[in-house]
Amino acid sequence: MSVFKSLCAAFVAAIILAGAPAMSWATEQGQQRKAARDVRQDSRQGARATKQECRSANDKSNAACRQDKRDTKQTGRQTGRDIKY
Repeated sequence: MSVFKSLCAAFVAAIILAGAPAMSWATEQGQQRKAARDVRQDSRQGARATKQECRSANDKSNAACRQDKRDTKQTGRQTGRDIKY
């Protein structure tokens, strides 16, 4: 009976130790996703500001201002992808 208990304890310990790297990877991956999300949110706010500044300066057409906003958002998305992957 004591051999069975020691085998069960060893088995449980092996399962816990085998899952430890996966748990730390999940934590790291979660932190990367959060950082990428923060970058994307900041880029959206920056894109809004870019468009407002462009419109208030009145030196470009509305379509050109929209394109500037798109470019700003796309840059933020790419930065987020670089962080995640």
